[in-house]
Amino acid sequence: MPHLDNMHPVRILVVEDERKLAQVLASALRAEHYDVVVAPTGEEGFFRASAEAFDLVVLDLMLPGRSGLEILQTLRQRHLQTPVLILTARDGIDDRVRGLDLGADDYMVKPFALAELLARIRALHRRGRPSDMLRLKAADLEVDLVARRATRTGHPLELTAREFDLLEYFLRHQGHVVSREMLAHEVWKEPRRATPIDNVIDVQVARLRRKVDLEGRERLIHTVRGVGFVLRAGEP
Repeated sequence: MPHLDNMHPVRILVVEDERKLAQVLASALRAEHYDVVVAPTGEEGFFRASAEAFDLVVLDLMLPGRSGLEILQTLRQRHLQTPVLILTARDGIDDRVRGLDLGADDYMVKPFALAELLARIRALHRRGRPSDMLRLKAADLEVDLVARRATRTGHPLELTAREFDLLEYFLRHQGHVVSREMLAHEVWKEPRRATPIDNVIDVQVARLRRKVDLEGRERLIHTVRGVGFVLRAGEP
């Protein structure tokens, strides 16, 4: 089963504008226990790939709004090294070569056998998830996802299970603002709660911050007033 550990399924972004094909791909990948997000346009695909953490991207080249090659080129220019498998309906070799030159890890020409696509994805996942990908880092903060252990400058942080999940979520979205609504949905798993849990979230973030941002250390967890929080290194 394709998991980082027992709690974290592999996330795959499928950027595909052909609705039926996107549905088939999503269903097949979910049947293999992947966590799948589908983006039907180039703009949405680029936004999701830039703003969220994925383990692999399946990227069509012919897209409305922004081409797959443009998306790929920009992601690589931004040093995003997520494995990318490109899909193309074209028979010409030029697009495949250009895609690989721009940083794609593999390609398939439509139409393709679903079983082969799944095999290619499994292979890319194995290649693209070396052991250090099971560790998340920011400045001198490091989180081991397998051992569920967090350290700063090598010193262990005594975190509760909730605090660890919260820190992992911040690290997976490092540099991006996360709202309280996102935290309620993704960390607390309560998207439809009748009453907001903003106060609970604020208390947990404050407790986590006291353990992570020790006196004399670089502040990593920042409050964005009126919006939420961001974990970001490199600020005073």
